[in-house]
Amino acid sequence: MTFLELGVPKDLNKGLKEMGIITPTKIQEQAIPVLMNNQTDFIGKAQTGTGKTAAFGIPLLSRIDTNKKHIQALILAPTRELGQQIAKQLFKFTKYTDKIFTESVYGGEKIEIQISRLNRPTHIIVATPGRLIDLIERKVVDISKIDTLIMDEADEMLSMGFKKDLTTILSKTKGYRNVWLFSATIPHSLNDIINDYVHKNAERVTIDKDDAVNKGIDHQFVVGDESSKLDTLTYFLKTEKDNRGIIFTKTKVAARTLSKQLKAKNYDVGLLEGEMTQKERDKVMRAFRNKTLRLLVSTDVAARGIDVANLSFVIHYQLPDQVDYYTHRSGRTARAGKTGISLALITKLEVKVIRDLEKELGIKFAQIR
Repeated sequence: MTFLELGVPKDLNKGLKEMGIITPTKIQEQAIPVLMNNQTDFIGKAQTGTGKTAAFGIPLLSRIDTNKKHIQALILAPTRELGQQIAKQLFKFTKYTDKIFTESVYGGEKIEIQISRLNRPTHIIVATPGRLIDLIERKVVDISKIDTLIMDEADEMLSMGFKKDLTTILSKTKGYRNVWLFSATIPHSLNDIINDYVHKNAERVTIDKDDAVNKGIDHQFVVGDESSKLDTLTYFLKTEKDNRGIIFTKTKVAARTLSKQLKAKNYDVGLLEGEMTQKERDKVMRAFRNKTLRLLVSTDVAARGIDVANLSFVIHYQLPDQVDYYTHRSGRTARAGKTGISLALITKLEVKVIRDLEKELGIKFAQIR
């Protein structure tokens, strides 16, 4: 199956091809034809790293009327990083099409800068919920005429406490508009929003567990004492030579400690944790994307929305509390058809957690001795 066979216009296909996006993923195969050819609400359940941006981005771009100057679509994302990444992808997709203007707005940047950018013609806004509400209250943004409202990583937005903001935004989009909702999981709180704001006849696509779990990821674990974790980690990093990856901890204290320990061993490592300012986060992410840093130590909350190409591995220095977090973490490697390693460093007591993850996610872990 090619993108042209899915009904993607030639000019958009040319942009995809140039980005190396040739073969549609499962979610793209199932979502694109539905969204291109129907005025419908849509619920897509698929894991992170499965190509959701193109799944909603391509149909959305083909709907935009470049002769109309008002905001025609709104994309909501949980984090600044994900918002910026979506806006960048849409820009690249449209390299050979009529000019479609997308603006990304988020907290952590001066609102005046964003207001001046929004004075230009804007067809699509990609926003974090809190900043969008600020702009609506200042009467800078009018979303009453939008045709399409997309929520990406909807479960993440709710787990970050955006439920009230989301319901405010949804209630402000008057008249006929389609809601396209994409999420890795559908928790109860998300069902409340679906029941209130999504049409009951919405098209639903679920990329089932076997397809959702990225086959390119090699799941591994090493059993040892808490005190030997650092040695195990550094041994693994030596075997990976110059390959790049992210090391996850559960707490910010553990993240800070580990990044100091690795720096002391002369590793080029960056730190991401929840209490950093946006400026500090941006600086670290820029260095990581530019490959100045080989490693990133991060907590789960800080890593939301990160998408960096060609990461060879993800290490779980501490296992996460939730199954979804394991999926989000490991999904940072083996993206866009590549392969990667997801390695958990665990104690004997945590072997049971690994077995639970195998059952829950339908995956197989190999024990490395």
